[in-house]
Amino acid sequence: MEIITKEGKELESILDSICEENNVTRDDFYYNYSEKKNGLFGKNSVITVKAYLKSELLGYTKEFLEELLTNMGLTVNFETKLRDGVIYVKIYSSNNPVLIGREGNTLKALEVIVKQKLSSEFNIRAYVSLDVENYREKQEQRLIRLARNLAKEVAKTKVEVELDNMNAYDRRIIHNALTNFKGVKTESIGEEPYRHVVIKPE
Repeated sequence: MEIITKEGKELESILDSICEENNVTRDDFYYNYSEKKNGLFGKNSVITVKAYLKSELLGYTKEFLEELLTNMGLTVNFETKLRDGVIYVKIYSSNNPVLIGREGNTLKALEVIVKQKLSSEFNIRAYVSLDVENYREKQEQRLIRLARNLAKEVAKTKVEVELDNMNAYDRRIIHNALTNFKGVKTESIGEEPYRHVVIKPE
């Protein structure tokens, strides 16, 4: 996978150069950087940026998943796409129930493994969403319906409602679903893994 490496004195200038030289925007890549201080009081410090195109990471993620799942004895095919900076991978396998697991726990675990792999390999925090046989899509629709139904009750009764503990991805679905919902507001409270959404009257 291609790594774009560039050095300079100011981070913003380096990032602008990467965009210009590669005909991309900042939304098109992840990056990490390190700073080496030189000279008296670090006045001649040099910043080194390593950038990774999200389109390249999409292919890397697919290859990593293919190797992992093939070693599990599964035959797999993929659909991949980038949307709003998120790497989406839809998996079709010879045993979808095994990949999904009880209440989607295996699918969630696979997602965590992929994120950890990208983090350890490239020192980046990538947004990744895995789906199997449209399971995640159906779950998203279920969460959206749940959020809107509860929001109606909160707007009517003026009594706040606490939802079950959820991961960051599911919480974001709830927040987004109710962003423009009149009469309510949402807030995430608690510490992981017990963090959850509260729907409150405005």
